[in-house]
Amino acid sequence: MDTYNFIKPVFKKAGTDDFYHDLYHEVKSGVLGNKKYRQQMLIKSMFFLVLFFFFYSCILILGNTVSMLFLSYILTGITMILVFLNAFHDAAHGAIFKKRRHNEYLTNILELFGCNSFVWKKRHLILHHPYPNIQHWDIDIKQSDIVRIFPGSKWFSFHRYQHIYMWFLYFCYTLNWLFIRDFKDFFGVKNNYVKRIATIPKIEYVKLFCAKVLNLVFLLGVPMLVLQQYWYVVFIAFITMHFTASAFGVMALLSTHADENAEFPMPPPDGQMNTTWAMYQVAATKDFSTESRLANILFGGFNHHVAHHLFPTVAHTHYPAITPIIRKYALKYNLPYRSYSLFAALRSHFMLLKRNGSAENLFATGDL
Repeated sequence: MDTYNFIKPVFKKAGTDDFYHDLYHEVKSGVLGNKKYRQQMLIKSMFFLVLFFFFYSCILILGNTVSMLFLSYILTGITMILVFLNAFHDAAHGAIFKKRRHNEYLTNILELFGCNSFVWKKRHLILHHPYPNIQHWDIDIKQSDIVRIFPGSKWFSFHRYQHIYMWFLYFCYTLNWLFIRDFKDFFGVKNNYVKRIATIPKIEYVKLFCAKVLNLVFLLGVPMLVLQQYWYVVFIAFITMHFTASAFGVMALLSTHADENAEFPMPPPDGQMNTTWAMYQVAATKDFSTESRLANILFGGFNHHVAHHLFPTVAHTHYPAITPIIRKYALKYNLPYRSYSLFAALRSHFMLLKRNGSAENLFATGDL
């Protein structure tokens, strides 16, 4: 663990004329009361979950043909990400079902994918959402020394090439999560953000290894046993599934916080920030492709990311109706709301990698 003095950041209290006060009032009266959005959320999440198991069945039924084996694995990988973005993520925020325990049940789908839901929720709900882009707190941004996103992170000479090599490593995102990221959170000593804010129960260690084994058995072992294919053909198809899933998922994950115009502020020594929580969420988050119906269907509200950070416990099917209201009040209060096309968002991330990969600190860390 590094020696940085980790004082919890505290946002300013909102006044009666605050941006979020007006925003919340209009969203609550005009959007949240519409039951069709929650119904859409439930149908959508269950549909993608069924679709995942359907394509997995296709691996076992049609996989004796090499082309169908690879196609079925690829579609299984894509629907795995669709389930994560459209079902698991909302359930982790308690946004699908009215009863908390029902949402908790659905979050166990992450164990089926080979990862640990307990530690993910600690990372995402306690560290990322309250403190997006804040150095020493946002663990979703700071994940590895291989890439330098935070300007306050240590610079290595290889970072000058990160705008090139990271686009290849992003294809390994799900493999990294499956075989490296979880183990770092459970057993890592250096910069272990999760253990700074949570004690991991012993049962989660058992679940960690059981989830890895279960995932490898049903996605790799069973097809090898059932299909009349050489083991290495199935293994290559499995790896191809992860490459495809990673490429699809990373498009959403890269396009929401880490762009060339983003600030990555250091927490103040006394923890006292000079902005409210809601105003900071707008400044630290951006949208992409909000007018695209296809993006709205596929990305589970990640493209309406400002709405998600301001209303994290609201089902993402509400967000297309909420985003125009956010734009209106952001303009009224002169807040830096940003929205790009998906291509522009990915290009902006490329520029961040290129600029922040230089030895010089080209980004102002910003004031809080």
